[in-house]
Amino acid sequence: MLASVATASCTNDEADECRDDAAALRLKMVAMVVILMAGVSGVAIPLVGRKRRFLRTDGSFFVFAKAFAAGVILATGFVHMLHDAQSALADPCLPESPWRRFPFSGFVAMTAALGTLVVDFVGTQFYERKHREEAIGVKTAAAAAVAATTSTSAEEDITVISIVSEPEEKADNVKSPMHIVGMHAHAAAHRHSHPHEHGSCDRPAPRERGPGHAHEEEGEVSSHVRHVVVSQILELGIVSHSVIIGLSLGVSQSPCTIRPLIAALCFHQFFEGFALGGCISQAQFRNLSAVLMACFFAITAPSGIGVGAGAASFYNANSRRALVVEGILDSISAGILIYMALVDLIAADFLSRRMSCDIRLQVASYMALFLGAGSMSALAIWA
Repeated sequence: MLASVATASCTNDEADECRDDAAALRLKMVAMVVILMAGVSGVAIPLVGRKRRFLRTDGSFFVFAKAFAAGVILATGFVHMLHDAQSALADPCLPESPWRRFPFSGFVAMTAALGTLVVDFVGTQFYERKHREEAIGVKTAAAAAVAATTSTSAEEDITVISIVSEPEEKADNVKSPMHIVGMHAHAAAHRHSHPHEHGSCDRPAPRERGPGHAHEEEGEVSSHVRHVVVSQILELGIVSHSVIIGLSLGVSQSPCTIRPLIAALCFHQFFEGFALGGCISQAQFRNLSAVLMACFFAITAPSGIGVGAGAASFYNANSRRALVVEGILDSISAGILIYMALVDLIAADFLSRRMSCDIRLQVASYMALFLGAGSMSALAIWA
């Protein structure tokens, strides 16, 4: 283990024929700008367009784009991050024991996925309890307000009845607050009194959790809580590996390595940002919280590039310590992204009632999913 944390270089950096420190620095400056713009564009489209009909989160186009982005994230975890982790931890530079005697990359990724499951569950329970307490407080305040309004209305009715000189025609044309409340109550009861006469795909979406209003509210709260938790965990996974890949680009002094990385990272940041922005939009965060989450995602990769560029003079990316640290961090990121892509993005959308009831939406979404996964996988040829 002591040999695994050595800082001496495993390869001869000067032997790199494409090494050019000045050209690499210029490319890093360009990379910071274009990757920042790609990330901002990707995460901003769902947030800005959530009130536009074409880009609303319940629209078909958003479902297609989110499926494509889910494929990108899945391929990022399997093809890029997990492969990079395996390459780093199985590097011949590292001691054979323990790094090549046990598949640490897969084990760490599995552990990270299970840890994400626990965080997902605990976070969901926490937010559900929080929303339930807030809902109880709101209902209590509303009940008190209704009681006060009812008592006031009753006093007004007594006053009106006592004035016998009021014309009957005028009184008939005035609707008391109690009458209006009664109309709303009757309408609500009428909406819930109809039996489910149609199949599951013919019923309106809000009724799928049961005919009672309480069940509908509980379903809406649970869905909202899931979106809140998913958006936060997804941002954690994306941000962690954005920093890693930013550092990897920043410490490189080879333009031959940096050029393909710029194109790959722009593509990858844009669609990961789109998926994250869609989750933030569905979670219905306040504007300030949504902007802070979007900005935090957008600046991570450029910040990693800047930190890597600054540390390139004394940070040895080819040392044994760097290989171990990057391999473990890549494995953790891979586990988080694979879990989020499969469970909270793909399964949540593709196993939904809406998807099962619309064949054309299913076909288009599967095509988008495979296209996103295939496109991101193909980028592994260059980066």
